[in-house]
Amino acid sequence: MELTAAHDDDKLVKKVYEIYGSVIRERKPIRNPREMVKVLREEYKLIVDERVVSLVVAAFMAGRPVLFEGPPGTGKTEIGEAILTLWAGKSAFILPCSENYDEYRVIGDFHPLMALRYGFTEDSFIPRPLLAAIILDAGVLVDEIRRSSEEFQNMLLDIIDKRRIVVPELKRVFRARGVGFQFILTSNPEDIGQGELSDAFLRRVVRIKFDYPPPDLEAEIVRIRYDAGAVLPDELLGKMIEVVGILREKSAYKPGPADTVLWARIAGRLAELRGSRRVEVRDLVEAAQIVLYKRVDEEDVVDDALRRVFGG
Repeated sequence: MELTAAHDDDKLVKKVYEIYGSVIRERKPIRNPREMVKVLREEYKLIVDERVVSLVVAAFMAGRPVLFEGPPGTGKTEIGEAILTLWAGKSAFILPCSENYDEYRVIGDFHPLMALRYGFTEDSFIPRPLLAAIILDAGVLVDEIRRSSEEFQNMLLDIIDKRRIVVPELKRVFRARGVGFQFILTSNPEDIGQGELSDAFLRRVVRIKFDYPPPDLEAEIVRIRYDAGAVLPDELLGKMIEVVGILREKSAYKPGPADTVLWARIAGRLAELRGSRRVEVRDLVEAAQIVLYKRVDEEDVVDDALRRVFGG
């Protein structure tokens, strides 16, 4: 990204462009849901229901953040990042939440050595992704919001509501310059290691539920993302989806479509390495042992599902 002449004399804005400008890619914004669905499929290899895209776009137009809730591996993060990028016409920023996330990690902080030299000024201030996003008018994907503290969530709400970031130490207020500065948050409400979202938070977001796709749609997802040279027969793909369906019912780790895609890709690579033009059962079984084995105490559950579906 190139710095505009209007901000050429702003030290902090110039610093944002210097740090983040080289990693932000620009494109023509897309805000029509139907066109967005087409681009998501053709460019991003993502199959997204037009209804979901329309709901996100409507929420953005109403000035509301969107919460994608659902189990892991169902595409929440990847779809959210892609929609934000298409909407803003710029690469989206991703904030992977943790308990110790605070304003200094996402807005900015002073570099200790530079602060000794220049004082607590713009010369020593290091801008972080959230501040960069509002300056660049880009979208923000807040991943696993339930892993953050209530204080962090409240800080986000204030920024989202007022569309501005205050940096008291610099006596500056940064306001959103356009409509590209939007938020999508992701959450897995069934993860016992995460906290609850406050009522105040839930009142402000638009919630969209994600779930495992039906078998025919999951097969389409695998097909569109499968990139190995060896042919994956429809019969074997159907058996793969049958296996993951069993594991979603019986195992603690429930594989998502992302796992199914990875399983297919690795099986395809194994077939290629063996000089085969076609994926065989042994390729799928061996690939399953590195893709679907997630917990030592559940390896037998995976093996049993493979035997039930593939035999042997």
